[in-house]
Amino acid sequence: MNMLHRLLPLRALALCAAALALSGCETLRPRVDVAQPTAVRPSAATYAPISNGSLFQSAAYRPLYESHRARMVGDIITITISEKITAKTETSSTLEKKGSVSSEITAVPLANVAQLAKLGAAGSSNNKFDGRGTTSANNNFTGSITATVIEVLPNGHLIVSGEKQIGLAKSVDVLRFSGQIDPYSIQPGNTVASTEVANVRIEQMGRGANQDAQQIGWLAHFFLSISPF
Repeated sequence: MNMLHRLLPLRALALCAAALALSGCETLRPRVDVAQPTAVRPSAATYAPISNGSLFQSAAYRPLYESHRARMVGDIITITISEKITAKTETSSTLEKKGSVSSEITAVPLANVAQLAKLGAAGSSNNKFDGRGTTSANNNFTGSITATVIEVLPNGHLIVSGEKQIGLAKSVDVLRFSGQIDPYSIQPGNTVASTEVANVRIEQMGRGANQDAQQIGWLAHFFLSISPF
């Protein structure tokens, strides 16, 4: 008995540790698969060969009317984020089922006919179900972020990725963006709309006291996970 009493606190401690571990798994925030790294440094420039006296040097060539659009690894580009997602779903279903049954006894050997008139059975059933549901969602996301070209694909498309962090009142707002850009979609001023970017990944999240205040505690997570309601 003494050994059993000693094991009870250990079992309770083990159960609490298991609940804490499970609740920790549930509080993990979903992450968006943003291309990493969100910044890249351009490679060091190669030294030009010794001049041979010609006015044209291929190593130092720069087009006279060169556009300032991003086109190389390390170049930056401004993304104008304007995303709007609207969805609406309506469902309606109706189910009705009716049934009836009746029976009557008219003749039984050695029985009075007057008494048989009282014998019989009847039954009916009526089931009806009518269900309706409507779901709607409307999400708007606007803003801007300056991203860095981290890769140039063989077809000339640019893989860009960027991150913005703003700290205010003991909280940090983080915005991450990545996607694939066709250079022909880049507008004057070296900007491009997010609607012109392929494979867009946008993540907006916060860290700090304000974000922690919106999280459910681990004990509440535990009871919600086992609650049947």
